[in-house]
Amino acid sequence: MANPKKAKAERGFMRWVDDRFPATQMWQEHLSEYYAPKNFNFWYFFGSLALLVLVNQILTGVWLTMSFNPSAEGAFASVEYIMRDVEYGWLIRYMHSTGASAFFLVVYLHMFRGLLYGSYKAPRELVWIFGMAIYLALMAEAFMGYLLPWGQMSYWGAQVIISLFSAIPGIGPDLAQWVRGDYLISGITLNRFFALHVVALPIVILALVVLHIIALHEVGSNNPDGIDIKAKKDETGKPLDGIPFHPYYTVKDIVGVAVFLFVFCAVIFYFPEGGGYFLEKPNFEPANPLKTPDHIAPVWYFTPFYAILRAITFSLFGLDAKFLGVIFMGAAIAVLFVLPWLDRSPVRSMRYKGWISKVMLVLFAISFVILGVLGVLPPTGARTLLAQVCTVIYFAFFVLMPIYTRLEKTKPVPERVTG
Repeated sequence: MANPKKAKAERGFMRWVDDRFPATQMWQEHLSEYYAPKNFNFWYFFGSLALLVLVNQILTGVWLTMSFNPSAEGAFASVEYIMRDVEYGWLIRYMHSTGASAFFLVVYLHMFRGLLYGSYKAPRELVWIFGMAIYLALMAEAFMGYLLPWGQMSYWGAQVIISLFSAIPGIGPDLAQWVRGDYLISGITLNRFFALHVVALPIVILALVVLHIIALHEVGSNNPDGIDIKAKKDETGKPLDGIPFHPYYTVKDIVGVAVFLFVFCAVIFYFPEGGGYFLEKPNFEPANPLKTPDHIAPVWYFTPFYAILRAITFSLFGLDAKFLGVIFMGAAIAVLFVLPWLDRSPVRSMRYKGWISKVMLVLFAISFVILGVLGVLPPTGARTLLAQVCTVIYFAFFVLMPIYTRLEKTKPVPERVTG
């Protein structure tokens, strides 16, 4: 039996808090009275999983900084100290390194769901743009963090990526030197990357995540049918096809979290290096400016764009291949920001779009995966040609979208969600 005095005290405490901070109002607006479509499926797990992995990265990152030495002389040794001498340091380090790959994996699947169900279309353009800004900040965060272990691949990978800035005509060499803080990658570069990775970029990411969620809850969540559930309401003003996010989707997300943690823990305890994709073999050697690894490649979540960079082997309009590659690599990310204005289809979800959109999405996804694989492998003539074909498909998906989405025949969209 509930204790009436305790319940009264709790209500009194919450009234005291609510008079000073809108705790109950925030709980209601964003959870208990936030109505989400009742037909969410498997693809809707990845947003909450991304939030979970973000928390993991922040907490494990804080613990790692307590023992990490951000200097050229001490960085590699401090990572070895964390792995060997700090109690459970190996676990925290693997949680962080595996978490980085898990973060990008769930973010890519979260983005694919947006493409699948048209979650970028009006009125959710800002939700998509904030999401893409998070993705861009994550890439910067991952790149900065990749240098910190000061292993061979960390050093030479950063050397290659930063040297791309020097391809920009006129300001390139000075810009590359400004990013490095030195003529070559050195302890100065490591120290500034550490500051950005630990302080500046996490603040930016957290701010963007808050904006992303606020924008989402303002316009409401999309669903597999792409139907606006606010259009059909009962006499109390509640959406007929909506259910409160809490407790229904909080419980559902817990199931997704449990499955994810099983897989995540299996990787940490049995495959922490991910076959050399999460932690590369050369990174177990300290950085040596005089010894170049046999094959330099970025970590797997950057490789699709790295493959696009390497696929450009020709000059155009007086621009050399290296600079043109940098332009195409940048354009491959930038084009995602304008996606809401490229899709001219009258429907949102791929369920009701024409066959051209479905074929183009499948080709886009396949080309992206192939580019990711090619970016890891050393280039050959055949691989470069395949990368060029996949690059054409990648950009064709976006460039031709205003044409094929406007011309194709779509299916009629039901008035209510179908489940």
